Amino acid sequence: MDATDQKLINLLKNNGRESTTALARMLGLSRSTVQDRITRLEDRGIIAGYTIRFNEDYKRRQITAHVLIQLNPKFADRILQNLKKNPLIKAVYAVSGIYDMIALVKAETTEDIDRTLDDIGKMEGIEKTTSSIVLSTKFEI
Repeated sequence: MDATDQKLINLLKNNGRESTTALARMLGLSRSTVQDRITRLEDRGIIAGYTIRFNEDYKRRQITAHVLIQLNPKFADRILQNLKKNPLIKAVYAVSGIYDMIALVKAETTEDIDRTLDDIGKMEGIEKTTSSIVLSTKFEI
């Protein structure tokens, strides 16, 4: 991947729906060259897909919670599958230390967060959870 590919990726991260013609104009390349580069990045697995970007006002209204989860390792696969089923759980990370996982929960209301925390705590094999509600985001990249 060269510097032009990186510029192309940055433009697509900013607006994944930007037309190939507009991208070509911004990069000073032909439309077909840009399309070839995009195809090559997709074929190499560097670009795995495209997604939506939320309006800043909508993102500010979202309540975020980090849920530290201590579990019985025998139930890890089942717990992970159950966590995946909840649409308010946006990510789950395996971590080192006294907790085994951290779940990232995003919802529009504290009631939704509370219900999700209860659902997590009731799962068979969950031994302990500790939750933190994000009060503000200082920066995010």
